[in-house]
Amino acid sequence: MPFAVTEFRRLIEQHQRMVFSIALRVTGEYGTAEEVAQDVFLELHRGAHKLESEDHIRFWLRRVAVHRATDALRRAARQPATDAEEWLETDFAPPGPAAPVPPAVEARLEDLLQSLPEPLRVAIVLRYQEDMLPDEIAALLNQPVATVKSHLQRGLQLLRRKAATTLKEYVRE
Repeated sequence: MPFAVTEFRRLIEQHQRMVFSIALRVTGEYGTAEEVAQDVFLELHRGAHKLESEDHIRFWLRRVAVHRATDALRRAARQPATDAEEWLETDFAPPGPAAPVPPAVEARLEDLLQSLPEPLRVAIVLRYQEDMLPDEIAALLNQPVATVKSHLQRGLQLLRRKAATTLKEYVRE
């Protein structure tokens, strides 16, 4: 039985930022992330009767968001690129940063994150944006914990190397 309208609205309001943020960080495109988030919530509405608790819903939403975003990346790779102009500027920042990051640095860090291979990027987004532990990520992605840890380690090393060459004035020695 699907959720009541008020319950479904509450779930969307509670989780939309998380779902959209995962989709945006994985795909790197605002419009695609919006489409992914809509698909995730449509699927939630259809499969609501299978979910048992708030924790199960949050886990399910993360998993489906990652899978749908990955699917969107694969579809985009198969389709030829278009010359559409960028008509929407996104000023997306995670809540409560410890210290303000200059917009130019934040944009460059986002570019560096997008330049990582998909498995490394997904692991880093789930670990450091969603604050998930490696064993939780492994369960979500259906991978061994060792693989997740390897993706995290390799992804962070690659980010550090890239940052060292492009953000020299901001990197600690």
